[in-house]
Amino acid sequence: MKFPAILAAALVLAACGKPAVPEAAPVESAAEPTVQRTGTLNIYSARHYDSDKIMYDTFEKETGIRVRFRESGAPELIETMKAEGDASPADVIIASDAGTLFRFQDAGFTQGIRSEALESAIPPHFREPDGNWFGLARRARIIVYDPSRLQPEDVDQYSDLADGKLHGEVCMRSSSNIYNLSLMGEFIGRWGPDKASAWARNVVANFARPPQGGDTTQIESIAAGECSVALINHYYWVRMATGTDADKAKTAKTKLSFPEQDGVGTHINVTAAAVAAHAPNKDNAVRFIEWLTTQEGQKLLTTETKEFPMIAGVPLPEGLDALPDFKQSQFPLQQLGENQAEAQEIYDRAGWN
Repeated sequence: MKFPAILAAALVLAACGKPAVPEAAPVESAAEPTVQRTGTLNIYSARHYDSDKIMYDTFEKETGIRVRFRESGAPELIETMKAEGDASPADVIIASDAGTLFRFQDAGFTQGIRSEALESAIPPHFREPDGNWFGLARRARIIVYDPSRLQPEDVDQYSDLADGKLHGEVCMRSSSNIYNLSLMGEFIGRWGPDKASAWARNVVANFARPPQGGDTTQIESIAAGECSVALINHYYWVRMATGTDADKAKTAKTKLSFPEQDGVGTHINVTAAAVAAHAPNKDNAVRFIEWLTTQEGQKLLTTETKEFPMIAGVPLPEGLDALPDFKQSQFPLQQLGENQAEAQEIYDRAGWN
């Protein structure tokens, strides 16, 4: 019997103030207290946006399915699900980056599903082949640079970041960040480990400072003149460019490069959702993920984040229309997770902290 193990885990977590089966917050509508309930849905999300609460509320109003959710970092959610075991109430897992979804899948916390709606709406390279997760919004990992110090042709390839002409000019965030791990995962798949390792070593040799901060930090560092080039996910720049006057002034000092336009295209990743391995409400979970591919679901999923909708015809969030059309890589995203451990080893050997 597994009950003693589950009970033990519950007691340990209770002592730390974290129940084994967390109390997910229900999405309630004070305006419609008599909505007819047709079931329950428990969402574990590694996202933290006010618009997601509106998204859950909208789904609940449209379907009558009571939505409960827990928001936390992906590592914390993974630990929670380990403690819960087969008794986990999670129905849906939402997280950013295919590499993160790989971690949930590798831990045994997802299950493969078949859905004609999802398989027809989402291109194969944006979903796990066995249906363990489905990409729902797209993000591009691009180059941001100081146009007063560099020309567009200086930074139109990822390989340019390893060129000696950029010695002392490159800012980066930590190699353990999932965005950098996934980018390296594609390099390993496309270039092979030897070329990928050489790239990492040469980028480290070009560092203007030790890796620090997030993607926003890299933009701010360029605007402050600490370096002239960095890697970021596109939406960090778009949020700043549509934000406060102070943030707009910082982005005005920078430009964006979408690398590999004459080759395989810019690295693309996803925000994705999975049906949890022991989902007590599996049908509702599938229904919710399918709903996220509708016009309304896509709009709510991407408006605040500034990600690109996955489904054609969905209006772009504010600020994305200022970006150019660009060629996107079609590298199979499940390989990013498969190459993740090797990617970290390459970064560690290169001295990329």
